[in-house]
Amino acid sequence: MPDTKILLDESDIPTHWYNVVADMPNKPAPPLGPDGNPVGPDKMLAIFPMSLLEQEMSGERWLPIPEPVREAYTMWRPSPLVRAHRLEALLGTPAKIYYKYEGVSPAGSHKPNTAIPQAWYNQQAGIKRISTETGAGQWGSSMALAGRMFGLEVRVYMVNVSYQQKPFRRSMMHTWGAEVYASPTDMTQAGRDALAKDPNSPGSLGIAISEAVEEAASRADTNYALGSVLNHVCHHQTIIGLEAKKQFDKVGDYPDMVFAACGGGSNFAGAAFPFFADKAAGDKRAQNIRLVAVEPSSCPTLTKGVYTYDYGDASGYTPLMQMYTLGHDFVPPGIHAGGLRYHGDSPLVSQLLHEGLIEAVAVPQLATFEAGVQFAQAEGIIPAPESCHAIRACIDEALRCKATGEPKTLFFNLSGHGHFDMASYDKYFAGELEDYVYPEEAIHQALGHLPKFG
Repeated sequence: MPDTKILLDESDIPTHWYNVVADMPNKPAPPLGPDGNPVGPDKMLAIFPMSLLEQEMSGERWLPIPEPVREAYTMWRPSPLVRAHRLEALLGTPAKIYYKYEGVSPAGSHKPNTAIPQAWYNQQAGIKRISTETGAGQWGSSMALAGRMFGLEVRVYMVNVSYQQKPFRRSMMHTWGAEVYASPTDMTQAGRDALAKDPNSPGSLGIAISEAVEEAASRADTNYALGSVLNHVCHHQTIIGLEAKKQFDKVGDYPDMVFAACGGGSNFAGAAFPFFADKAAGDKRAQNIRLVAVEPSSCPTLTKGVYTYDYGDASGYTPLMQMYTLGHDFVPPGIHAGGLRYHGDSPLVSQLLHEGLIEAVAVPQLATFEAGVQFAQAEGIIPAPESCHAIRACIDEALRCKATGEPKTLFFNLSGHGHFDMASYDKYFAGELEDYVYPEEAIHQALGHLPKFG
């Protein structure tokens, strides 16, 4: 049976983003300064425009999407929701499998959903330059695209191991006019400190964030942009789940489980939070829904980290955030899902997990590539290594349904294509990839360096 593609019109693009804070049983803990006191928006004006800080602190359920941003979204939105009949047949499962395909964006992933509004808000505030970091390169290329659309210069600090592994992501950034440097660099104090510790450092998102924040704080014409973790980024990404709900309504279906890869948390938030809203509102369809964040076993933030206050970067430039963390100086192994190699997680995702309202699982690298190949052979789309984590967890559940005969409806976010990750697939086919479970002693060592404050 051919797949069913569920499409919407441009008029169906949501007019507002969803803010999960309005429906959380307990309000989020505030960010703190080194003295243990809450940090207000005025403390972060050096690197963010007030419009984004207002969203960051907002408790309003619906945040209006500016019309210039909605207009830019029409380049690729609404993205398709697909009923994966071919994958269902390959697995022999009674489960119905749907995926939302975010790889149709110009950058090939979900990241422009927040890069576009962040660029627009900064332009409106009179900012001329953006400094940012990137892991796998999807965020960096998305910010490069958004900067080009709204007339901003963009400098990207790209985690060194991904800079080497993913040269074509660099090419995308250069094509859209951005500068790209392998992090750690000798251009910032944070980078020089990291290189002094390890001249051959593979880098980390924590180090790259420190470099980008340091630069933004030192220049009046430059702001910082983050591709995940922060509340306003999670809000922007909810356009994924909001569209998906409209598409499920068109076919009279509703998911029993939602899966999305989770590194910093915005991918998962974008797909899952709008369904959490249904559950909070008492929608009978959502009362037993399970929302599952999927992370790599080599960077097991949600499944093995500690729920506490920590810095969002390696050097302690950011405020302290209450989240699951492996320690801000954690340097993960060079797995190929570069977008998932972050020591912390979204405070919103972390709190919902801590309170038992969502779930998290960790999956090994080889199993994710196996799932990605299986998906590609059934559905034709080659998924990004990050997306393969959600596919792995969804396939595992579909096989459980096969064993039990339970006809669940499963939904995952296919957050990007893998066209610029084929070197990773080559290594998988050559047997050169290996599973890496981050050792408990290394986690405990990193957690021993958690900040003491107040």
